[in-house]
Amino acid sequence: MNADAVVLVEGLSDRAALDTLARRLGRDLESERVSIVSMGGSSAVGEVLDDLMTTQGFSGRLAGLCDEAQLGDFQRGLERAGIGTDLAPSDMEGLGFYACVADLEDELIRALGVAAVEAVVEDQGELGSFRTFQNQPAWRGRATDEQLRRFIGTQSGRKIRYGHLLVDALEIDRVPRPLKGVLAHVAGP
Repeated sequence: MNADAVVLVEGLSDRAALDTLARRLGRDLESERVSIVSMGGSSAVGEVLDDLMTTQGFSGRLAGLCDEAQLGDFQRGLERAGIGTDLAPSDMEGLGFYACVADLEDELIRALGVAAVEAVVEDQGELGSFRTFQNQPAWRGRATDEQLRRFIGTQSGRKIRYGHLLVDALEIDRVPRPLKGVLAHVAGP
């Protein structure tokens, strides 16, 4: 691994959001030698850490971003890699590992607000599709933020695209704490 810092994320939408946020903050992760590694799901964290630290001999700054429901996978992976024991969420944050309350999209929707997210959906020409989705029996009557989260995840590639778009739409002072925390942890000395 040719990096001084690595951020482990569950999927490509997380990587897209962090790449976009870094750009918006004026950071060039490539020149900082920060690599964001999409693991294809939280259950791979132990294997990825083993490969990174044992096979590749990585010893730089390490951070991670996951959904709250997958925090246990990250805790077990870190412990298996010899990075702490009996890690509480606050311990993990001290190590640079942050959890999104439900998931990345939930964090971004709460930070932006429903109206702003709907405006982004409209800018993408998908507001009609979203309205159709809202009227499906399984989703009718649910909270709009829940509907938006699910809608963003219903089509291949949409979560990645919206990872970029929603971060681009954010006011910098409204960036969710987990995203800020992860990037701050891997900032250079």
